[in-house]
Amino acid sequence: MSRVVALTIILASILVISSSSAAWAAQMDARINPNLDESFFKVNYQKTVFIEYPNGGKLFDELHTKEWTVRGVADESDPGVQELIGRLNSKIQNDGSASSISALTVTYDFHLKGRNLNTSIDYKVILEGTLTDYVINKDQTKTLVDMGWRGLSVTDEIVVDGVEINHPITILKESEPVVYDVLKGSEAEEILSKNLIDAEFIKDQPMTNWHFLFDPTGINVDASGFGLDESIAGFVVSHWTMGESSIREGRQVERVFEAEVNADQNYVVRSVQSADAANLSSIGFGALDSLDGVEIIGVTPTAPEGFATTSTGEFPILIVYGMAGMAAIGGIAFFVFSNRALKNQETAQTGIDPSRLTGYQTSASAGGYQTNRGEAQLRDESNYQQTRNVYESETTQQAPPPATPAATEEEAACGCAASAEMGSECDCEMQGSCLCDASCRCNADICRDQVSSMS
Repeated sequence: MSRVVALTIILASILVISSSSAAWAAQMDARINPNLDESFFKVNYQKTVFIEYPNGGKLFDELHTKEWTVRGVADESDPGVQELIGRLNSKIQNDGSASSISALTVTYDFHLKGRNLNTSIDYKVILEGTLTDYVINKDQTKTLVDMGWRGLSVTDEIVVDGVEINHPITILKESEPVVYDVLKGSEAEEILSKNLIDAEFIKDQPMTNWHFLFDPTGINVDASGFGLDESIAGFVVSHWTMGESSIREGRQVERVFEAEVNADQNYVVRSVQSADAANLSSIGFGALDSLDGVEIIGVTPTAPEGFATTSTGEFPILIVYGMAGMAAIGGIAFFVFSNRALKNQETAQTGIDPSRLTGYQTSASAGGYQTNRGEAQLRDESNYQQTRNVYESETTQQAPPPATPAATEEEAACGCAASAEMGSECDCEMQGSCLCDASCRCNADICRDQVSSMS
């Protein structure tokens, strides 16, 4: 029993772990084209901060009716964006990658919404740009592509278009000074000072744990008729996906930081950041490898002959069919074992011993036609109560109808006699006719004459 309970708990844990949130802390999308000098990428960073005041207080008075938004877009013409490009490239080089960012557009959106019990602040920063110098080596058969640039993170302050976009505490300090004064110097300030532009979880997750699929649509003859992107025409496309939370890929959970603030009332500040996700693709068939501790992919125009893979990695198709065959063999063995066990099972006779039965004919001839119907009955009735029909016990015994008392001699036996119970005389004379027979004992003259004539 304990083993069953343990297996149930493990299965439930796997189902819970395998689910992921719809909102992402860092969501990366990139398509690498080894045949070009630059490729597009996009990273979306998100975080939500809750300031809770269940007992009211100064923060309730200041925030519960407020709502505002700070948003903007800037490109590399902004000095803050140029500084961000430089810091991202420095981080990429420190990770051992030779790739670099050549162009970048920054979109930021901060939204505060006050409520009666809490106030939420949603932070969103989107980086869109081009990646260069990702090709390490290229020959006639294979291209080596650098994939170690994935950790696009910055810990310093980044001011874009006059707005600091990397630390949530800064926007509160500038837009809500009363709130900042309450949170200043507390653990909540430390939580709100964590950098928003953070993709370290994407870099730290080895790509060998990502899901891999390759799409051969581009090499189909009629693929162009379905609006196929010209950049993948004539090529297969390799896809790597990260974000599933499981035993193999690793547990992906929300990053939640919480702190209590003791001021005029007890407040709770909570920062919520969902699990990271990434979708990377490359033109051609990509095989993962490592070079000087940096993950790379070897790209060829087509997949190797006979290659078969599943969405969870290079899993030989022979093993997949082998596992299916083993399951079929196990099912056959189960049915054979069950059949033998059923044949070997001893069955106890619960009916009447056939040797105690005898047959007798129940049909009769009708017009020269004789049927062969018959029934079986016990040779003796010694144990009839044990073998009798079960329906007999359910049948109610009906009492016979009461006997009709015999007619007395005084009662008339003829049609003209009156009822003896009524005490009336015969009215045959009044009727002028007699319905009596020889057994009638009526005293009327007409009746006696009638009886005499009949005798």
